[in-house]
Amino acid sequence: MAINISSWDASEYLESADDIAAYLNAALEDGDPAILQAALGDVAKARGMSAIARQAGLGRESLYKSLSLEGNPSWATITKVLNALGLQLEIKSPVSA
Repeated sequence: MAINISSWDASEYLESADDIAAYLNAALEDGDPAILQAALGDVAKARGMSAIARQAGLGRESLYKSLSLEGNPSWATITKVLNALGLQLEIKSPVSA
């Protein structure tokens, strides 16, 4: 009996601003920068990679490569993508008990 395995694409499930925020926050919690950049790539894909690249002033192919697990985007690229997505990072101090 053959097992059918289909690929799973997170970008197909990022439908609302709340979905996107939860997804990116989970990626941040992981602590691996590569996970965050790949998650940003998923969000950009969900919102339309060409449109995000245009708004960020970047090439579409370059953006795909930068936001893949193997990519190495600069901080400037990350901030341009966040701005194009209408997102911002917030630094909070931990809640002390």
